[in-house]
Amino acid sequence: MSQWVRRGLLSGVRSTAYPAAREAAAGVSPGLPVGGVRAPAEGAALAACCPTGALTQHASELLVDNRRCIHCFRCVRAVAAPLGLSDDYEWAVWGQATQSRRALGRPFHRSVHVIVVDAGDCGACLQEVRQLNNPYYNMHRLGFFITPTPRHADVLLVVGSVTDHMRAALEHTYAAMPGPKRVVAVGACALTGGLFAPSFVSEGGVARVLPVDVEVPGHPPPPLAILHGLLVAVGRAMPTTLGASPLNPVTGTSHG
Repeated sequence: MSQWVRRGLLSGVRSTAYPAAREAAAGVSPGLPVGGVRAPAEGAALAACCPTGALTQHASELLVDNRRCIHCFRCVRAVAAPLGLSDDYEWAVWGQATQSRRALGRPFHRSVHVIVVDAGDCGACLQEVRQLNNPYYNMHRLGFFITPTPRHADVLLVVGSVTDHMRAALEHTYAAMPGPKRVVAVGACALTGGLFAPSFVSEGGVARVLPVDVEVPGHPPPPLAILHGLLVAVGRAMPTTLGASPLNPVTGTSHG
């Protein structure tokens, strides 16, 4: 035991300082595509290469709907005039549920229990959620704890597009949670269905089943983006504004 204590004192704290300080370590975010003014031919080529319709050309501006982005990077690697990528990770935005605007209050600042439901995830987003418990991200230092029971949960974190066999389980989980409660949808599949939905066996995102308070785009979003979503959900951080296509105006405005 004494050896482990000594090693810990010598190595010091290795956890990220976020949100107290900006995380500048390499590789913490894959970035999101940034739209803007583009020549019609360039914009058309970029829109054509996107498999999910996340890119649309509107007059002379290329709009990016980050809710649909699956990080395939075709807009960076498969065209002559590639898009730039942002270097941030605070991606969480408000969902359509109006209760999100009201903070949960001081009792939840250091004691928030999160239940995670895999509603048909491919495994990518769930793996990123798992990273929040590792020593580097260490969500416990911010008062977030994973719970296996909905009756102890304050936040329902959902990954996946909500397949038919998971819809009832998701609804029952939400119904069993005490109020006040929040729903955080994580990943492109949970927001729009991604590449897998809507279909005859899957919904087109969590919002078709439950009121979503916070949305975290990406496929998968990095752990810091998910952590930002949890902080937004409990009122300890402000949401960002991400680009939206004309078909999804509720998500924000386009990048300049």
